[in-house]
Amino acid sequence: METKKPSSFRQFLPSTLVLAIAGWGGLALIIFSYPPTVWPRWFFYLCLTLALTGAAMPVTWFLNLRFPSTPPAGPAVIVRQAIWFGVYGATLAWLENSSLVTLWLAFGLGLGLVAIEYLIRMRERARWQPAPFAEPPLPEEVEPDEAGDSPDPDEPPKS
Repeated sequence: METKKPSSFRQFLPSTLVLAIAGWGGLALIIFSYPPTVWPRWFFYLCLTLALTGAAMPVTWFLNLRFPSTPPAGPAVIVRQAIWFGVYGATLAWLENSSLVTLWLAFGLGLGLVAIEYLIRMRERARWQPAPFAEPPLPEEVEPDEAGDSPDPDEPPKS
């Protein structure tokens, strides 16, 4: 049985760096340069989503490496789970802007996002098809003896 080598974080490194630099840099630009009007506020939520997604990418990769599943989590799953963190953080910031966030609302929203991810993974598991079994190699054909008879596997060897 082949053991699948765990995926390296190198494939996620460029997207993680781009998301983190764009997100945190955009947040710094918005916070220090613009007044809180409508468009800068939406840009703030966008940059917050990017920044939290970039920060959560190594965490989701490590958690999926540490707790493997069947089918194994591919790159799309890891990115989707990191995006959930970004969306969760930006939604809480948006609700806090209107002073609507409570502990129970934050907990319920987080639980709802976990339930959505669980249902998506359950659907992927139901659609997953394992690799087909490789056929075992056929036994080598045995040459017939000099008399033309094929050897009988139950018969003891002649001396």
